[in-house]
Amino acid sequence: MATTIAADPATRPPFVKKLARRLEVRMILLAIAIAACLSVLSPYFLTHSNIFNMLDQSVVIGIIAVGMTFVILTGGIDLSVGSVAGLTGIILGLAVQHMPVAPAIAVAVAAGAFIGLLSGLLINVFGLAAFVVTLGVMAIARSLAYIFSGQTAISNIPESMQDIVYTSVLGIPSNVLFLLVLYALAWAYLTYTKGGRTIYAVGSNKEAARAAGLNTLFYSVVPYVLASALSAVAVTFSIAQLLSADPLMGNALELDAIAAVVIGGASLYGGRGSMIGTLIGVFIMVMIRNGLNLMGVSPFWQGTAIGTIIIVALLAERLVSSRVNR
Repeated sequence: MATTIAADPATRPPFVKKLARRLEVRMILLAIAIAACLSVLSPYFLTHSNIFNMLDQSVVIGIIAVGMTFVILTGGIDLSVGSVAGLTGIILGLAVQHMPVAPAIAVAVAAGAFIGLLSGLLINVFGLAAFVVTLGVMAIARSLAYIFSGQTAISNIPESMQDIVYTSVLGIPSNVLFLLVLYALAWAYLTYTKGGRTIYAVGSNKEAARAAGLNTLFYSVVPYVLASALSAVAVTFSIAQLLSADPLMGNALELDAIAAVVIGGASLYGGRGSMIGTLIGVFIMVMIRNGLNLMGVSPFWQGTAIGTIIIVALLAERLVSSRVNR
């Protein structure tokens, strides 16, 4: 009988109940459980080199997931970020042939932001469906990447670009440090600023937010600008590592980014989610892929495995949420 009483949610201490309601806490526990399982299945998983390898693998998808989080919080979706990454990567590869690295990066990021601005205006001014608009932009961007590149990779990238990846600060690689700082800034913006609260309000109830006098148009368009601009930033780190810009860069990254955001607890209907949850979702995605590679799972089966794990994780989270919130 005592065991039954202890298991009853109503008898939990208030602190435990409050902690259990925190989605981020449950996601951290899930990440720890996945890491524990993978470390048992592969002795190489928790090695120092593999941990840094996973952090490095988290950078590109993590940066894109920041922009995707903003979009999803407003109740939107952006299927174009992977193709925009490929297009802006080609723009960067071409620009760096004629100007220094820093201005070339600025041109690529500005091009990404412009593409996002067009998507945001089409969706929020003309009332077009986000799914359809960004699907169209995805096709256009990938096509232009092939056209601009001449259907071939651009390989004569200055070696000085590697400095943005292979330098370190206090032993932390600069690209990983950039990722962590970006998440900290995004979290602070969403948590402590009026703009952050407006983004949540737009996603929760856009008409109510408009009636309250909030600038719903601005905060509905900006997330798309941010998502596309960050796609250009993300592909910059890939190009810096490979010293090559390929029109296929960013292929299917939009799916990984959406999956990471949703695994992190964001609602596709908008109004719910957090940067901490997204970051944990990114790490979970990267851990799963890395673990499958270490175990020698065929790439053809990895999509099935990852998709199954995502669905099971979301189902488990839904069941747990309904229980702890009682």
